Amino acid sequence: MNATDNKARNQILRQASNEARRAAGKRGAKIADKFVRQYYENVSTTDLEERSHARLAGDAMAMLKLSGRRKPGQIIVDVRDPGGSDAGNASVHSVVDILSDNMPFLLDSSSAELTRLGHTVHLIIHPVYRTRRDKTGKLQDFFAGNQTGAGVQNESMMSITINRQDDPARIKEIEANLQLVLGDVYAAVEDWQAMRAKVQGIIDEFKLRNSEGAVADIAEAQDFLQWAHDDHFTFLGYREYDFAGPGKGAKARIDSGSGLGILRNPKRLVFNELRHLQRAPSAVQRLVRGPDPLIISKADIKSTVHRSVLLDTIGVKKFDAKGKVIGERLITGLFTSVAYSSSPRDIPLLRRKLDKTIAQAGFAPDSHDGKALQHILETFPREELFQSRDAELMEISMGVLHLQERQRVALFVRMDDFGRFVSLLIYVPRDSYTTTLRHRLQAIVEDAYGGTVSGYDVEFSETPLARLHLVITLSGDKTNRVNVEALEAKLARAAQSWTELLRDALTQAVGAAQGLHLANIYGHAFPANYTETIDAAEAVSDIKLMESVAAKDAVMLNLYRPAGAKRNTLRFKVLHPMTPLPLSDVLPMLEDMGLKVIDELPHEVHPANAAMPCIMIHDFGLVTRDGENVSLDNVRDNFHEVFRRTWEGEMESDGFNALVLSAGLGWREVTVLRTYAKYLRQTNAPFSQDYMERALSHNPQAAGAIARLFSARFDPKAENRNRQVSRLTQSLSDLLDKVESADEDRILRRFWNGVAATLRTNFFQNNADGGPKSYLSIKLDSSAVDELPLPRPLREIFVYSPRFEAIHLRGGLVARGGLRWSDRPEDFRTEILGLMKAQMVKNAVIVPVGSKGGFVVKNPPATGGRDAFIAEGIACYKLFMSGLLDITDNYQGSRIVAPKDVVRHD
Repeated sequence: MNATDNKARNQILRQASNEARRAAGKRGAKIADKFVRQYYENVSTTDLEERSHARLAGDAMAMLKLSGRRKPGQIIVDVRDPGGSDAGNASVHSVVDILSDNMPFLLDSSSAELTRLGHTVHLIIHPVYRTRRDKTGKLQDFFAGNQTGAGVQNESMMSITINRQDDPARIKEIEANLQLVLGDVYAAVEDWQAMRAKVQGIIDEFKLRNSEGAVADIAEAQDFLQWAHDDHFTFLGYREYDFAGPGKGAKARIDSGSGLGILRNPKRLVFNELRHLQRAPSAVQRLVRGPDPLIISKADIKSTVHRSVLLDTIGVKKFDAKGKVIGERLITGLFTSVAYSSSPRDIPLLRRKLDKTIAQAGFAPDSHDGKALQHILETFPREELFQSRDAELMEISMGVLHLQERQRVALFVRMDDFGRFVSLLIYVPRDSYTTTLRHRLQAIVEDAYGGTVSGYDVEFSETPLARLHLVITLSGDKTNRVNVEALEAKLARAAQSWTELLRDALTQAVGAAQGLHLANIYGHAFPANYTETIDAAEAVSDIKLMESVAAKDAVMLNLYRPAGAKRNTLRFKVLHPMTPLPLSDVLPMLEDMGLKVIDELPHEVHPANAAMPCIMIHDFGLVTRDGENVSLDNVRDNFHEVFRRTWEGEMESDGFNALVLSAGLGWREVTVLRTYAKYLRQTNAPFSQDYMERALSHNPQAAGAIARLFSARFDPKAENRNRQVSRLTQSLSDLLDKVESADEDRILRRFWNGVAATLRTNFFQNNADGGPKSYLSIKLDSSAVDELPLPRPLREIFVYSPRFEAIHLRGGLVARGGLRWSDRPEDFRTEILGLMKAQMVKNAVIVPVGSKGGFVVKNPPATGGRDAFIAEGIACYKLFMSGLLDITDNYQGSRIVAPKDVVRHD
């Protein structure tokens, strides 16, 4: 600790001590000062700085109060709020105070139990005091250092900070469990020498048998027990069993007076199989009754002392004079860290296993395979070396040897002799190993074996493979039905890298040659947020779209529904070349289509292709605004077309686009309904466009019927036109009879009336390239249009386009008049109607009646100045004229020639 830290520390402790002295009063000030300074002696300056002086004083004084009276051997556990200014609801923590005799394993056992109960440990303060108490346990004094004297004893005072606890039941659980755990610690520590003496007695027995010429197994067992006795095994419990009864009917009976340490209580089971030996599987009975003097295994229960892991057990068989197994001495505990770090060649029993395996393999010790096998055995999981039979170890180690430098997934399985656990060694390419992969592999094997993973370990070495060791606690009889080869194949698929999965998916989808070509381009093109959430099969679909983006330099789209999603839920991918889409442009378009945007996941893809170095994928999460379900297959293509045309400016973005989902209409049918809405607005209809949009969306069947009626009346290829029109008219009438809103009924009837009053349209005409025209013309019989402002023309033609809108009004069959570029988009028909009236008066002498037309430019150029503005007006004028001529008869000589693909109702 540097001088600055030391100064800061002393200042903190001085101020905390002052707080404690004030709280203790004059009589207790001196002892409070002494206690506080010793209490925080081993706490870091950083941890001290994180707490207020009042909190430091309060916590120390709480422990001092708790230690006021304690009898020898008594364990006191108290869960409380922090002291000082951090007390009560102001703190997010609780404090567990533990007072006991000082001995090994207190701290790690307590913290392990709190962790097992699901509590996060934030800070541990663990001073050890030398105390003197009177006969009643009342604290008389405490000392630092190595103070000795009559009645002086070491006491452990632990203060463990955890997440705040408000539930009395949870607090009671913590206190009760820690009492049990620390009771086990007391028992193990108190009986430690007695357990060592028991093991030494067994060693002496084996020495005697060796002197009488016993077999080599006894000598090796003696060496192993001596090795364990030499501080390589932490003795926690000891118990003896007697096998009473004849043959297979024998029962294992606990010698109730033999228990030591954590096995003092005869009701505490370590092996169910030993308690019910007569019902144990034949393999277990053979193991228990076999000639091997030792059985090294794992217990059924976890240790409550030192480490929260399954207890290690050493079973020492008891033989009668004829060599028959008549019982067992069971030693429980934990192999020490030295036992795990030592070479297995230094460990009795293991050294024999290694020698036997190497000899059976038949490799020369200095050969490549011989050295490789020795390395495999040296680094083999220690628990597996202890518990594997010779044949199992041979099979698995040779299987690992054959892997060598091959970067593939391999699985090796060993079943616990008692059928309680299954141990799996899974080798995966080290570059593929991640925590996410481990969780995935664990889930697969847990499902296969019907158990839960109770422990795991990962080893990375200089080889290209990582080794994952999983131990599964079994809960059923599923193990007999596990196909290990099939399970290995499943693990191999799960362990494939995303790039490998993509390569396989591409070759399967488009063939080997093209698939590998695309894998080279896109294998490493995707960002992490894509590969972590999108599977390879979906990526193949995205790649096909991205290839189109690169080839056409255009936006590509994909409306889809994730597996398991509700029917009113969709996702929509927009793939855009080079740059991200402005969300402020996209979101209103999707909302106009009747959707709510829930989220947006952007992915920036960089293909290894200079033609298109960047492609943006915007993945939108959507739900229908009205909560209605969507038949994806029926609307997907129309949705794509409407969005694309709207994005490219070929359609307007407004509420009529919602009819794609609600009514299943295509983009051209939507354009028809929008055209009539625009026309009705010009006739001074008393409804806003927004109101008309909602009326049609609320009545999608009626909206669809109106669009189909328009098609039936004007499709040149329609068969049985009159029958179709009659059927649709009746259907529409029935639908409108069910409309509850008077306004909506009136709006729908105005649309119906508009279609019925229409005489001609260019809807079914095509451009020279075979595509539909960018504008729509409808010719109406003005006398048949409901609620039309006076004076009524004889005929009128309305032309709609996203670029412009136009009207041409005629007072009679023979009429003349000019066209006007209007600047009144809201009511240009009113303007033109007034001009037509004036034209009729002006032309009264020349021709019987007048006519007049006009148009408005809806999207004049934002740049380019007056020239660009004029150019757009001229272009719209030309399209307006084309719209008029598209549906106008022509004379060839004296013969009237009808326009192509126009059904004439006049």
